[in-house]
Amino acid sequence: MNHYEDTKIVAAPDLRVDKLDLPFGWSVRPLGPACGLLVSGVHLGQSFRDGEIALLRSLLCRFKVLVFRGQDLQPAQHVAFARRFGELEVHPMQKKHPDHPELVTFVSDASRSGGENVWHADTTFYEKPSMGSILRCVECPDVGGDTIFANMVLVYDNLPEVIKERIAELTASHDAALGYQAFAQTSEGKAMMKDKLRPVVHPVVRTHPETGEKLLFINEAFTTHFANYKLTHGNKWNQDNPSRMHDLFTFLLRQVKTPEFHSRIGWEKDQVVFWDNRSVQHYAVSDYYPQVRSMQRATIIGDQPC
Repeated sequence: MNHYEDTKIVAAPDLRVDKLDLPFGWSVRPLGPACGLLVSGVHLGQSFRDGEIALLRSLLCRFKVLVFRGQDLQPAQHVAFARRFGELEVHPMQKKHPDHPELVTFVSDASRSGGENVWHADTTFYEKPSMGSILRCVECPDVGGDTIFANMVLVYDNLPEVIKERIAELTASHDAALGYQAFAQTSEGKAMMKDKLRPVVHPVVRTHPETGEKLLFINEAFTTHFANYKLTHGNKWNQDNPSRMHDLFTFLLRQVKTPEFHSRIGWEKDQVVFWDNRSVQHYAVSDYYPQVRSMQRATIIGDQPC
């Protein structure tokens, strides 16, 4: 597809921190040219003033991934911090903390290898996908188990103009059954998919509700197909259109894999990563089997993409 050949890398976002007005004791350091900010001098179990929460939210929108080390949080503290940013999800399928259903637990070990090694944004199969996720490391392998984040604003900015024009009005279907196929085949899963988790349609290009940035909003884990391709092409259809549609869909999915759009975050015990689920995708590298990787995640409900 020759019209894709003009894809190029545009300038990285401005992630300078020299002019940030930070509270006393706080310090920050960018973690990569694409996204990511290490925030030090903060304990997430402390009592935050409203202005400090607003600052963290601003940093999240700008840098898209915030990293906090040395966070020996209790589960109740984890939940309380996350709730400062909005109402929390209770995931319908993932395992949960026994005392705090808002906390999803991920444990990989010799009996279960990591299964999150696919590019995705969390819960895009909801009408209102997650605004952000706050993931804490309980136990990690000696080496490996990193998480890679991709800045989907950069992904969109780097698309050829002809592609931006083609996808401007496109929508796509997101289906939980794609990412949770084993569960979806059980009797409980079939009932849930039928009654509560039917496929939803979102714009292929969404606008970030706080920054106004445009970004690509399809992912390998939950997006199944374009929902209105024929309508956006004048309702015309011939034998070549299905191939063109498939080529465009797979081309867009591939763009998230470009390393120039990535920041790779290593883990240590009691580290917390807070990411803007609206503007990044992530990939949990499963390269540590049979070592243990144990994580807990609180997820904040977002808005309907537009």
